[in-house]
Amino acid sequence: MKHFIDPKIDCVFKALLGAENNRNLLLHFLNAILDSELDSPITQVEILNPYNDKEFLNNKLSIVDVKARDSEGHIYQIEIQLSSYAHLPARILYTWADIYSKQLQDGQKFHLLRPTYSIWLLTGNLIKGDSDYIHSFKIRDNKGNCLSQHCGIWLLELEKFNAQQIENEQQRWLNFFKVGNQLNDDKLPDWMTTTEMRQAMSTLSQFSEKERDYHAYQARQNYLRQQGTILYELDEERKAKEAERRAKEEALEAKNEALAEIERLKALLAKNNLDS
Repeated sequence: MKHFIDPKIDCVFKALLGAENNRNLLLHFLNAILDSELDSPITQVEILNPYNDKEFLNNKLSIVDVKARDSEGHIYQIEIQLSSYAHLPARILYTWADIYSKQLQDGQKFHLLRPTYSIWLLTGNLIKGDSDYIHSFKIRDNKGNCLSQHCGIWLLELEKFNAQQIENEQQRWLNFFKVGNQLNDDKLPDWMTTTEMRQAMSTLSQFSEKERDYHAYQARQNYLRQQGTILYELDEERKAKEAERRAKEEALEAKNEALAEIERLKALLAKNNLDS
């Protein structure tokens, strides 16, 4: 490879899992990630928003997630998220709800709704105080009773994933996305020598070898860095304002306590004067 390519950059990510010629990779990825949840492997999948390199690379506002439907009508949404921010959980839930609700046209009945599953690969840590790198969310009550099997949201936190040895296909995919920007197809580690991983590397090679695709990749990378910087600065500004607000509240509380103490002492002094 001429250049190292990061599979987490959105144009590469969507080319990997959202291109028609990589449909088998999408199928393999879904079965690997959802293995413990599936009664049987997914055998067919239709990409609902296929990757088009000409449209994607020329449009900074391209849709960057992958949506697909299997032979049972189940819908899957896969997205990579390079930055974490306070309202990301709301966005994740809203995105799932939007995809789920758009299944029905005017007049159609609820029985036509099919299960909808969202898979988010996160480069940062969203779930604090928990070392697990994969989280599966369902709609359940506090006793574990499931309201519906139609909802499933998976969060895969790559920063927490540190497998010393790759033991299954799920770990293979997660490690690929985590360290893929360090891989060279001339000398792949043993865990990357499967048919699917070699095919994934060939997609990275396309962005590396073709000058047009590499320049477009760089443009996307710079754009995402800029957006990430903006989000970081806004978050820092929010934290500063929050700290300032807390400081003012604490100062006001201390002032009120001091005034209350002065009033208490005045009352005590007045009482002593009356007693004397």
